Amino acid sequence: MEKSQEIKPFILHILQEVDEEIEKGLEGITLNVAGNSRLMAIERVTGLDVRYNLLSDIGACYAAKLLQKQHNLTYLNLMFNDIGPEGGEVIAKALHKDTTLKHLRMTGNKIENKGGMYFAAMLQINSSLEKLDLGDCDLGMQSVIAFATVLTQNHTIKGLNLNRPILYGEQEESTVHLGHMLKENQWLVELRMCKHDIKNCGMKQLCDALYLNRSLRYLDVSCNKVTQDGMVCLADVLRSNTTLEVIDLSFNRMENAGAKYLSDTLASHNRTLKALSVVSNNIEGEGLVALSQSMKTNPTLSNIYIWGNKFDEATCVAYSDLIHMGRLKPDNTDVEPFVVDGHVYLAEVSNGLKRHYYWIPGYGAACSQSSNAGFTLVPVGQHL
Repeated sequence: MEKSQEIKPFILHILQEVDEEIEKGLEGITLNVAGNSRLMAIERVTGLDVRYNLLSDIGACYAAKLLQKQHNLTYLNLMFNDIGPEGGEVIAKALHKDTTLKHLRMTGNKIENKGGMYFAAMLQINSSLEKLDLGDCDLGMQSVIAFATVLTQNHTIKGLNLNRPILYGEQEESTVHLGHMLKENQWLVELRMCKHDIKNCGMKQLCDALYLNRSLRYLDVSCNKVTQDGMVCLADVLRSNTTLEVIDLSFNRMENAGAKYLSDTLASHNRTLKALSVVSNNIEGEGLVALSQSMKTNPTLSNIYIWGNKFDEATCVAYSDLIHMGRLKPDNTDVEPFVVDGHVYLAEVSNGLKRHYYWIPGYGAACSQSSNAGFTLVPVGQHL
């Protein structure tokens, strides 16, 4: 009713039965929403979200059977369900023959390198899956390289999340291979490489690929080790790249010099980028003001996130002016100006590119545009 959606009698009946079981004090809950019941009119389930439960590998087997039997399911969210390598293998193999699932979230299930290899092999066969989230799954170097190799041939996947693999070594092999993939792949729209231990050399590898890539619109390289030298490469590629619309650089270390390199490009050359996050990059007033100045001449950049840096009064005044003149909408940034004793300050606001990636708010919309601007600007997959 809150979503103004039609109430499905079949689903309502099932949920009322669950309420009766809960009143009896039963701890475990089983939802039987089989779509082939002949005893009553049904509406088949197209999306299933069972995040943050304890399905484990046994539950993964049931999920695999669901994929094999339910030919209307387009979205499945299994994030943080204690599924291991064996469960990952079962689900990946079930997707060999599946032709309907578009978006799968396995976030936080420790399928490790073994499970990751099965998913990479699956992408050689499956031709329907459009978005795959394997963030925080303890993937190893071998499986990351396998994904990079497979995606040179797979034309269906539009969004891939490989956040926080378990990598060893200082050679940045994963970044090198993913960079090679981006040179060949012209279909991927969203790529997440948070916590890949990317340094300046790895950033250069990615930027070299972005000169040739003409499909990627959303790049997440947050929580890495990129400094001002890496920003030189990115600023240079943004002069000619005409597809990137959202870049997440949060929790790197670009500092003032890196921020100024980006601001110069955004002010005079790039007219494609819509959203930029430089949260917690050790940027001081000089760099933050430069970024604010670039917005005055760049009509395309609409979202900027700066919290966690070193604000001075010039910074506070600059962003306050952008908001008050209407150039920067309050929902499109993570700061809000206020005045005390004639001095302007900035307070944090709960907006961002992906605020509700891991959690659902206690009130309000979970997929609000202000809190999840990246998904709004570059929509890849449903139920984001």
